Amino acid sequence: MKLIIGLGNPGKEYENTRHNAGFKFIDKFAESKNLKINQQKFSGLYTDFNYNGEKIILLKPQKYMNLSGEVVKDFMNFYKINSNDILVICDDLDTELGKIKIKYKGSSGGHNGLKNIENNINTNEYKRIKIGISNDKKADRINYVIGKMPKADLSKLNEVIDKAPEILTDYLNMTFDNLMNKYNQKG
Repeated sequence: MKLIIGLGNPGKEYENTRHNAGFKFIDKFAESKNLKINQQKFSGLYTDFNYNGEKIILLKPQKYMNLSGEVVKDFMNFYKINSNDILVICDDLDTELGKIKIKYKGSSGGHNGLKNIENNINTNEYKRIKIGISNDKKADRINYVIGKMPKADLSKLNEVIDKAPEILTDYLNMTFDNLMNKYNQKG
């Protein structure tokens, strides 16, 4: 069993913000599989499906970003999922807008959603796809990640979101090392 988590903030006002890149990514994948993420459990919206004989759960925590780890922990405990079988998809200030970085483990990099997950599951050893949102160091950080995006930035972010079906299908079909080799930009 695998748990794929898209991070974001619930509510219409956050829909097209940088911080909701994880929600958008998982929604695009679900749409490609004709799935609706509309079941509710443990303050999360989720759906599940079978892929090559394995149960896959798609999860969008419905607590705010800095509490999303509580939802992840509840799902992991209920379904008895090991941290090696979770994939967290989130925005990343340290990666160029429209690029992705795929990692096995690491620090939260200051991301409140990842910090809360690590505090709740007691490890930073879980797979992640980080979607670049760039970092405007002159802007107020909070307004930058949860504020309205300029159309050009939203368009560039949507280019990587549109690749979600391919990337997550590859995640389900190949080793994680091969996935990182395929999608992480070199140099």
